[in-house]
Amino acid sequence: MKNLIIVLLSLFTITLHAQHMKNTQEFINQLFIAADQHNWQIVEQSFASRVTLDYSSMTGTPANEVSPKQIIDSWKGILPGFDYTHHQVSNFIIEQNDTNAKIFCYGTATHYLENEKENLWTVVGSYDFNLKKKEEKWLITEMRFNFKYQSGNIALSQLAIKN
Repeated sequence: MKNLIIVLLSLFTITLHAQHMKNTQEFINQLFIAADQHNWQIVEQSFASRVTLDYSSMTGTPANEVSPKQIIDSWKGILPGFDYTHHQVSNFIIEQNDTNAKIFCYGTATHYLENEKENLWTVVGSYDFNLKKKEEKWLITEMRFNFKYQSGNIALSQLAIKN
């Protein structure tokens, strides 16, 4: 009987841990879905009041501590200029406890804008996120993109900014 109780408690703990990891994965998925849908309220609510944002591997610009509003203003300046965007994240590796989480995942962003040349621009890399739980809600405190490669019409980003 004692062994059965130990096994059941172990299974409960494993199940609870898996559910917590699923919640953080869904949280990151929702961020990218909201960005593609231009749902800026959900995007803003995903970030802590100050966020270390690092796209330096792609842009060469050093990491910077910014507000959610600054992130949204930047994304609003380009994403709505495309006809469609599609951010796909996968291969999650999650380390977390009750109040902190570190998440690694692959990321591919496909951008579509009909124009006279090639209509697609794709960016591939991975992300590292740090999250903190505040009042039972996960918030992103750090977001780093690790650029691997891009393909297609790289000039689409400038066309989208002009739109």
